[in-house]
Amino acid sequence: MIRTVSGDPAVFVVLTQTGTILSQILRVVTGDAYNHASISVDGSLRTLYSFGRRHPYNPVWGGFVQESPLSGTFARFADTRAKVLRVPVTQQQYEQIKQHLEQMYRHRQRYHYNYLGLLLAFFHLAYQKEDCFYCSEFVKDVLVRYEVTEKDAFGKIVKPMELMELSGSREIYSGILSEYAASVCPQ
Repeated sequence: MIRTVSGDPAVFVVLTQTGTILSQILRVVTGDAYNHASISVDGSLRTLYSFGRRHPYNPVWGGFVQESPLSGTFARFADTRAKVLRVPVTQQQYEQIKQHLEQMYRHRQRYHYNYLGLLLAFFHLAYQKEDCFYCSEFVKDVLVRYEVTEKDAFGKIVKPMELMELSGSREIYSGILSEYAASVCPQ
């Protein structure tokens, strides 16, 4: 069930489980219901930002991407399950985050997927490289960078499910991602 989203400034953290081979492997290894994280500055979720597949049919070529519930990997896996968290922010934080995401997307070729960091995270080892992220690491970076959350709110390694513990956040939806998108912005 979708709840009305107030007009106060907020960002939206979206946790998903697509059903891709990688997501199925991650689910078995972690035991977590959701293993991908994205962030949006728009309650309609028309545009999500994350680190993931650059092309829906190529799981190995990853980087900074814009995602949409109605296209790309999420459209290919129409039964993608999602939890949507509304995270209140100040107007200044909202504007800064929005500008940051748009700037990153304009220079997306500069950013790379942190494959080694993701692999080492399974062994509880943190590995960070400049301009290189995996999905939940990126969402955490944005939230910490703009002081939406404290730097030590999460460990050096953050799994998507841990973002549900984000202080002040509120779950506004749980269900099929495309159904959320269709009900908020019908085509």
